[in-house]
Amino acid sequence: MFEGQPKGLFALALANTGERFGYYTMLAVFALFLRANFGLTAGAAGAIYSTFLMLVYFLPLFGGMMADKFGFGKMVTSGIIIMFLGYLLLSAPLGGDVVALVVMIAALIMISLGTGLFKGNLQVMVGDLYNAPEYADKRDSGFSIFYMAINIGALFAPTAAVKIMEWAQVNMGVSENDSYHFAFAVACASLILSIAIYYLTRSTFRHVEGGKQNAASDKAAANVEELSPADTKARIVALCLVFAVVIFFWMAFHQNGLTLTYFANEFTVKSVDGVQSMAFDVFNLVALIIIVYALFSLFQSKTGKGKSISGVVLALCLAFLGWQYSNVEGSIDISAPIFQQFNPCYVVALTPVSLAIFGALARKGKEPSAPRKIAYGMLVAAVGFGVMAFGSFGLLSPNDQAAAGENAMFVSPNWLISTYLVLTFAELLLSPMGISFVSKVAPPKYKGMMMGGWFVATAIGNFLVSVGGFLWGSLPLWTVWTVFIILCLLSALFMFSMMKRLEKVC
Repeated sequence: MFEGQPKGLFALALANTGERFGYYTMLAVFALFLRANFGLTAGAAGAIYSTFLMLVYFLPLFGGMMADKFGFGKMVTSGIIIMFLGYLLLSAPLGGDVVALVVMIAALIMISLGTGLFKGNLQVMVGDLYNAPEYADKRDSGFSIFYMAINIGALFAPTAAVKIMEWAQVNMGVSENDSYHFAFAVACASLILSIAIYYLTRSTFRHVEGGKQNAASDKAAANVEELSPADTKARIVALCLVFAVVIFFWMAFHQNGLTLTYFANEFTVKSVDGVQSMAFDVFNLVALIIIVYALFSLFQSKTGKGKSISGVVLALCLAFLGWQYSNVEGSIDISAPIFQQFNPCYVVALTPVSLAIFGALARKGKEPSAPRKIAYGMLVAAVGFGVMAFGSFGLLSPNDQAAAGENAMFVSPNWLISTYLVLTFAELLLSPMGISFVSKVAPPKYKGMMMGGWFVATAIGNFLVSVGGFLWGSLPLWTVWTVFIILCLLSALFMFSMMKRLEKVC
């Protein structure tokens, strides 16, 4: 899995991990913050949340255009600085009046702009690491590793947000509304770590930063890879078809920060005990992840020493979980943001499983193409929301739940945990494969723009996330989830109908 990858991959992945940790710490509590701090309705909070997500994923289009002209490295550095200033504004506890709202909007714009300069261009640099012939066949696995690293940051983010808020309330004597700003401040610290990693490891990827220092080599490469106008058009059309489909995936998937969080907050039990409580300790999840990797290492190691080390690690993790279980007493409270740790946990744990499955298929000449994986991902996403629809039968509408008082109905957290598991399978089929497809198929002269196009599609999908917020109210819950099931199924059918055209350019 990790063998034979360019060193620059791990450097860029770590730099991205720091930035993503801060971003997801902020995002874990953002929708709840909007409703608590400003008294917004579910729909209004959803509109602000989805508009912010849209900008985060739309502005990489302009970041890509600027990078094509000025170089990827300069844009990445500029993006981190702008993001830092935005998070700094967001971390200021200004209350819930009009001034606070204006400052918050200004902060969101800065974070969006900084992310636009940083996110897409960093991923283009990752893709360019695989232009060298010796790395060409490792592109898909490289992006899977990169995607896994992003989710390591996201895994710890919900716990960081909840714990820092609890600490602020207990030790600093601040109100719950003000404690949200301490969670936002975590993002500032994470960006300092991110830029430090970037510059300390720069020697491993400097050749793909672009700019004047290697303009001559870039020009030579462009001449070698020159495509005919017809080929260029075919590739751009194929990419646009993929972009059209991923709009609806992200519209559905990013309900995790909106309606799925609302569901956790309003319909899920507030405390758990026994083995169930262990799932809400992030260190237990980390132990499970290490067990997965230790098992892979145990069976794949070619030396006795490697197998012995894997066995020791496996035994230590199992002993740790046993010790944790022996200390379980009573019940623990669970809050809505903590559920967002399950998706990144699954991503990190299942990435080697995914790579092993597709590696085995590749050796048999049966590995699906990237477009086909994306289509399968849409089908799996439909199944994920099917789990939510099934679990929601018989529940009150959100409005009736709020008015029910002691008669309110609450369900097991396992419905959400299971949904996140299924949606993660969909994500692994679609997101890293989609990014890899763009980096591989994009015409050389338009790499930055086409990666920006991927983010524009993601932006539109994120803007449409607000649909879930506006559906959240008087409608039965199962109908809300059915909307997303239908959209995912229609997208999958469209993708399969275009498959020959898409696979032609792979």
